[in-house]
Amino acid sequence: KGVFEQTNIKTLVDSRTVVEEISFSHPDIDKQTAWNICGAMMFEDEHALKKISVLSGGEKSRVMLGKLLATPLNLLLLDEITNHLDMESCDALLAALDSFEGAVIMVTHNEMFLHALAQRLIVFQHDSAYVFEGTYQDFLEKEGWEDEKELNTTFVKDSQKNGDNEKQTKKSRRQKRSAIIAERAKFLKPLEQKIEQIENDIVHHEKQLKDLTQAMQKAAQLQSGAKIMELSQKIHTCRSAIEHLFTELEEQTYILEQQKADFDKRLTES
Repeated sequence: KGVFEQTNIKTLVDSRTVVEEISFSHPDIDKQTAWNICGAMMFEDEHALKKISVLSGGEKSRVMLGKLLATPLNLLLLDEITNHLDMESCDALLAALDSFEGAVIMVTHNEMFLHALAQRLIVFQHDSAYVFEGTYQDFLEKEGWEDEKELNTTFVKDSQKNGDNEKQTKKSRRQKRSAIIAERAKFLKPLEQKIEQIENDIVHHEKQLKDLTQAMQKAAQLQSGAKIMELSQKIHTCRSAIEHLFTELEEQTYILEQQKADFDKRLTES
């Protein structure tokens, strides 16, 4: 049995590195497997050598997930496992859980995970709790949340019109979800990398602008007209570059959010 809860990151040993903490998860784990798990949890290359003590809360959560992956288990108990995880980490985790052969008991508010993984639900509604036998989509179609019944009714009618309510085997649904998850990661990763590069360029240019401004102040004190003119042109160019980068950042972020919403919709409907 493996347990992940929101507070158990405190069990990590601060003096160990990430790869050491993964390696200590089970006596049979080999070095290469430990490094592979680090990579899957977004601790690639030198990042796997970070000390636990310097990691953020989200990074420590990823280490805890890696420790679970390193341990032979037939039951996972997971409490709000997606908290603090970025999109790529969530995709990797979802794929790992989807291929897990054992049983998973999960507390989550993440509807993407519910749609992709849940086969039986414990529903808290109407001041009571009860077991619903079926998938999350089955629940939405047959019962639904009380405050979303009107919306859900419309969704069911639309699904019936489009023939989306045809039954699929469990195996075919899992295959379809896995394909969508893989496509989502492959398609969105370049967009995320581009946004990260733009953000890094903005930081670089802002530092450059700060240095140029300081140089301008010194040139003004020395009353160096030629230097002032030269720096003025550089400052103008730098400011224009920053404005352009912020515009591009806004455009790329919008595209990313639209594409994420599209993939989430496809996964929900699969």
